[in-house]
Amino acid sequence: MGPDDIVLRVEDIHKKFGEKVVLRGVSFSVKKGDTVVVIGPSGTGKSTLLRCINQLTPPDMGRVFLHGEEVTNSGAKISYFRQKIGMVFQNFFLFDHLTALRNVEIALLRVRKMDPKAAREKAVYELDQVGMSDWADHFPAELSGGQAQRVSIARALAMDPEVILFDEPTSALDPELTREVLEVMKKLARTGLTMVVVSHEMGFATSVASEIIFMEGGRIVEQGPPHILMSDPAYPRTRKFVSQFADLAGQRKE
Repeated sequence: MGPDDIVLRVEDIHKKFGEKVVLRGVSFSVKKGDTVVVIGPSGTGKSTLLRCINQLTPPDMGRVFLHGEEVTNSGAKISYFRQKIGMVFQNFFLFDHLTALRNVEIALLRVRKMDPKAAREKAVYELDQVGMSDWADHFPAELSGGQAQRVSIARALAMDPEVILFDEPTSALDPELTREVLEVMKKLARTGLTMVVVSHEMGFATSVASEIIFMEGGRIVEQGPPHILMSDPAYPRTRKFVSQFADLAGQRKE
């Protein structure tokens, strides 16, 4: 792997809130077109890690690089990096007073300063990519959770990011709505979008991940390709965690 292949590089990230230490020196790299899935027990710092990557939560120590440019300590340039590092949250964060179409196009107009006609065409295209064209004129309150999450994915895609961070994108959804969101994410992974996904969806991880990272206690315990980490993990802690989901992963694996 050459340096030109690395889109995102995370180096020795530490974070604590008050006396609670959440991240204890996390480092990893993501190559262009890869899907990295971060798994581990709740409360082990996975979501905080994503927020440190795009500086929504600045780390106490460590650095983040996008294509070799430092994201941490970037001052006024952070808005540029946030356009390049998309984020999909578990609770959607759509504007309730705007239609699905307007939710997708508003950043194109206000942040990227696109021509209104071009912004509208781009928003329509991205809604189509996530199967939401027929719902373009509906407001968030008229959408299911799965539909709302697909709109939020379209909104992230519209900015043409170099990488998209997904923070447990299906955890707020009922099981029957989870599948439609995962199908969209699988499609994006297969088209070569670079993704970092925090998720408990082991079926998704085993079917599309380039690499799985297992975190516990604010550290990376183990990482590797799915076929190794899921079937022959090196550490007992990983083995115990993965075994809890083995049956489910087997059912969902495609």
